[in-house]
Amino acid sequence: MTVAGLLLAAGAGRRYGMPKALVTDAGRLLVERALATLVEGGCDPVIVVLGAAADEVLTRADLSGATVVVNPDWDSGMGSSLRTGLATLDPRVDAACVLLVDTPGITAGAVRRVAGLAAPAALTVATYHGEPGHPVLLGRDHWSAVAELAIGDVGARRYLARHPELVTGVPCEDIAVGDDLDVPRPSP
Repeated sequence: MTVAGLLLAAGAGRRYGMPKALVTDAGRLLVERALATLVEGGCDPVIVVLGAAADEVLTRADLSGATVVVNPDWDSGMGSSLRTGLATLDPRVDAACVLLVDTPGITAGAVRRVAGLAAPAALTVATYHGEPGHPVLLGRDHWSAVAELAIGDVGARRYLARHPELVTGVPCEDIAVGDDLDVPRPSP
């Protein structure tokens, strides 16, 4: 199975105070870290969707090996970035493993675990103590319907909620932390 990585990194990070793609965490830009997580997790190709401060991200970040696309409608919310990324994928790809730039606790192991269920009909989410999180694996059979419902700040959530019988949860709390980074971490 061919599993593409789809990194959503287009937001302005309003609550954070800056685009999260440009946030440095543990000495590395979040966008670089998330790209490496998808690559090390076995995703190929990897699509990085940029938007806010795209020129600065392209100047500062090493996105070698990724296909970078800029979402012109990034300010309308994550849904447009998911649609942009899905539209960029080669239709021969079996599934897309979606990761958000602001989830630095996600590991390559979690990506591999979720991507291990890849198939054109797959709908798989990593879970953390029973709660859904990222990465999310979307089989190509679902891409057009997911895109149709990806509006505003909602990605695949609406589609997944409408089809719970199709969704497989994969526990990942033993190898990753699913929290997102909404605001700067306090200084030690």
